[in-house]
Amino acid sequence: MAATATTAEIATDLLSGQQLAHLLPPSWKEDIPKWFAEDTPSFDWAGFVVGESDQEAFLWGKSGGVVAGVPFFTEIFKYVDCSVEWLVEEGTAIPDGEKTKCAIVRGKARNLLLGERVALNLLARCSGVATVSRRFRDMARAEGWKGLIAGTRKTTPGFRLVEKYGMLVGGIDPHRHDLSSMVMLKDNHIWATGSITNAIKAVRRVAGFSLLVNVECQDEAEADEAIAAGANIVMLDNLTGADLHGAAKSLKDKWRGKKEFLIETSGGIVEGSLTSRVGPDIDILSTSAVHQGTPHVDFSLKIQPVKK
Repeated sequence: MAATATTAEIATDLLSGQQLAHLLPPSWKEDIPKWFAEDTPSFDWAGFVVGESDQEAFLWGKSGGVVAGVPFFTEIFKYVDCSVEWLVEEGTAIPDGEKTKCAIVRGKARNLLLGERVALNLLARCSGVATVSRRFRDMARAEGWKGLIAGTRKTTPGFRLVEKYGMLVGGIDPHRHDLSSMVMLKDNHIWATGSITNAIKAVRRVAGFSLLVNVECQDEAEADEAIAAGANIVMLDNLTGADLHGAAKSLKDKWRGKKEFLIETSGGIVEGSLTSRVGPDIDILSTSAVHQGTPHVDFSLKIQPVKK
């Protein structure tokens, strides 16, 4: 089974029409009051000083990166009765080493400062994920590889939607979003049921036809068993070098014309080892390095001095 239009290509097409925000569920906005409750649980002492005068604030991008998180930033300020005028499109790569004016936020001075840190935190985190995601994608494309780079479920609790959204803006695949969106049978599932075949048969009885089954395999023999039992994806976990690419080629050659499946490589993939894991028989490369420990993109919000 070969990927035709990759998620990266689809995401790029969507970005051209600014459509990615339409993916977000309305329920995410329920988190906004919680974010404000965390940041301002009692009195806003400093806000008392600036009062209710109408002001403009400029959003500056101060470090290079991909701008991502526009809908989060906009809705956070909307919650405190401020408006945002964006000067750059989401997905824009802003240069390093210079300040880039990205948006103008308008509202009462107190409200601008009330929303400032919550909005900047979301934007910086989402943009950081998008920036590393795009770098990984571009490195893989430079090798001529057309498979999928995907993030993982090892996201920050309570922040998964933001981080998965950042992956999409960066042009990679967000992989599964939760335990319900795809069946992934890992070593503990297999050990608990006795074998890969037993685990796949058991889950097929309840998961139905609509869910893909992805099986974590330690070697070629386990992957072969998983394919025979009906796995849609076999993850060659922590295999590297000749072991990885030899096993992938052997499996594709053996099952060609008999079974359709994808081969995923995962485990310990970082920027320095990325290119060694891509190859003609690898369909998916999944990594947590695009969202765990990624640096934030630096933004600041500055209220403009009152003209006298």
